Parts: sequence; C-alpha cells; structure tokens
Amino acid sequence: MTFEKWQALGNDYVIVEQQELPFELTTERVRRLCAAHTGIGSDGVLLLTEPSERGYAARLRIFNPDGSEAELSGNGAREATLYLRRSGWVEHDVFSIETAAGEIRPRITGSTTCSLDMGRARLRSADFPSGDEGGCGVLSAAGRELRFQHVSIGNPQCAIEIGLDDRLEDLDLGELGPPIEGNTERFPNRTNVSFWRHDGDHEITARIYERGVGETLSSGTGACGAAVAAVLRGAESPVTVHLDGGDLEVEVGEDLGVRLTGWAVPVFRGTLSDELVKELHATE
Repeated sequence: MTFEKWQALGNDYVIVEQQELPFELTTERVRRLCAAHTGIGSDGVLLLTEPSERGYAARLRIFNPDGSEAELSGNGAREATLYLRRSGWVEHDVFSIETAAGEIRPRITGSTTCSLDMGRARLRSADFPSGDEGGCGVLSAAGRELRFQHVSIGNPQCAIEIGLDDRLEDLDLGELGPPIEGNTERFPNRTNVSFWRHDGDHEITARIYERGVGETLSSGTGACGAAVAAVLRGAESPVTVHLDGGDLEVEVGEDLGVRLTGWAVPVFRGTLSDELVKELHATE
C-alpha cells in the first residue's frame, strides 16, 4: 500500500487512493494507521475514489484518528485538492469533489495554495435539533456556563467567543472540550468546538477541539465556524483566523456563503511494510 502524508497548518493526513488499498478501511484499521508509534502517525486518513456521479473529479472520504468518518475537513480537502492536481487526476484549476457533506468546489491559486467554496453555512440543522433559527445556545462544561453559536458548515461546529475576562491561551481545552464534543443530548452527532477571540475588524484568534481528534493545531471547518460566528457578531469579511498552526482566510457572504483559503504541502511518500499489511488484514 503506497500513500502520501500531507499537512496543512500542522493538521496532517494520510492520503491513499482506493486502488492502492488492499483492505477495507474499518474503524480499527484507521486507528492503527493513524497511531503515532505503531502506524504512520496522522490526524486522519483521506481516501480518494472514483466519483459516484459524473461531473466530479473524485470522491473524498475523511476518517478521524478514532476511526469515525467525518463529513468534511477544510484542511483535508485542501490537501486532497492539491494532491489530485500533482497526481494527475485533474488538469484544471477549478473542479468539483464529492464528499459526505455534498459538493465542494476548489480553486487552485498556486503550487501550494487553493481556496474552497464551502457552500452556505447554516445556523439551524439536525446536528443541533433543539436550536432556534439563530443557532445560539448556552451550555455548561467543567463548571462553567458558556454561550455558543452553532454553525453547520458540512459538519457541526460549536463556536464559543471568549470574553475579556478570559485568556484564550490559558484555557484548558482538554478539560473543556470533551464534555462539549460529547454532549449528544444537545449535539446528537457530537460536535467540533472552537474557542475564539475577536482581535480586530477582520481578524480573530481561535483554538480548536476537533470531534474524534482532540485539540489540533488547526482546523479548516473549525476556522470557518468561528469566522461565521464572528461575522454574526460584527466582524467584517474576509476574516483572518489565527490558529496555532498558522493563518487561514475565511470569506463570509451576506447569505452565509463561505470560502476558505489556505495552503497545504506534502510531507513524504511511503509504502506500508508487508508485515504491517498482514497485521491490518488480520484486524477487523
């Protein structure tokens, strides 16, 4: 099995094409592949297959390191976009990719950069069934009461603005993140969580606790969710989102149409050993 490892702002994925895969990607096999010490080590797996319908360049499936399948990843989608160009799947700068969240339309803007039309964000969705039209709510985590903004951007986002009394850098996401992510009474499919601070008219800083991953250096959809929440609270588009791994630019239209721009680069290309492939075959 031949694969490539890519990263975008420190968010790293294993990319594998379907024809290279000698087995089905089960939950446990994904976990083994993503394991830092006994596998490749990554924040997830991107599986590229032939699309199910005409008009798409490829179908993209996204797996978290805990083996669960995600609807969409902004960083992962940019990595897949640039991989598709470098690997000869596409020749054009603009094309469509099929995902579990629906169609995304990337535009390649440079050798390591692209932008993604993420579609329209929604403030009400089945991922927050008790929410109202505005998607706002209040929850408790680690003994704190927190106001949040629900945003559906292909996957569920819970965006929490940090007030003047808090320092974003001092928040313990390992304590705050899990009870919010796993609050299935409020978020039946679990949720991604962003904690963000308003820095200026066009910029915010965010830290991300990603569903099925934990705290990450960056998250493309997490940045989008935080940027939408910021625009709803007076920030101006485009919004530069400062993350631990670097900056992303998010354009938010009046109709909540979202476009994400950033970079992605390959890390290395490799082949799994026969011994590991045999072990994975034996793993259900």
